[in-house]
Amino acid sequence: MDQHFYEPRLGHGLPHDPFKAIVAPRPIGWITTVDAEGRVNLAPYSFFNAFNSNPPIVGFASEGRKDSLRNVEAIGEFVCNLATRPLAEMVNRSSIPLPHGESEMSFAGIEAAPSRLVKPPRVANTPAALECRVLQIVPLKNLEGAEVNTHLVLGQVVGVHIDRTYLKDGIFDIRAARPIGRCGYRGDYAEVGEMFEMIRPTLP
Repeated sequence: MDQHFYEPRLGHGLPHDPFKAIVAPRPIGWITTVDAEGRVNLAPYSFFNAFNSNPPIVGFASEGRKDSLRNVEAIGEFVCNLATRPLAEMVNRSSIPLPHGESEMSFAGIEAAPSRLVKPPRVANTPAALECRVLQIVPLKNLEGAEVNTHLVLGQVVGVHIDRTYLKDGIFDIRAARPIGRCGYRGDYAEVGEMFEMIRPTLP
């Protein structure tokens, strides 16, 4: 097999860095936070995932000190809203770097709904939303031990909202919800479409 190999520290030698395209699709954490004055921030993060099931723990990484990071440092809470194909344009519009204190929800025409257990609101018309309280904020470091100006925010899910439209026989219908994921370093995204079942094997 003819392979292109590179060491990231020395450069990839390609027109675009392939790393973000290789680690794909990446779920999008559509994160709602509030600052100390109660002003709402909404931003999508493609460095996002679930890390534990019991208790449920999710996390997102902020490259640079953005409002979401400052807000979770101050308040200790956030909401992860499911980013879906019908909401994709709103997700994209909420990524705009507005001045601190201005609402991405208002800018993108997104309706907010109150959360039950945390201060940040949730996106009203998303199929599912996770209310979270911060467990850890971890500054990431490289092999030399130097911080890389990225912080991983880990939160425990304390409340879950599910639109009953997407519950079929007690199962969340992921096909109907149509979540989207980031698939590259440019503008490439995908939605959950064709799926297949594969049951984990067990020892006889």
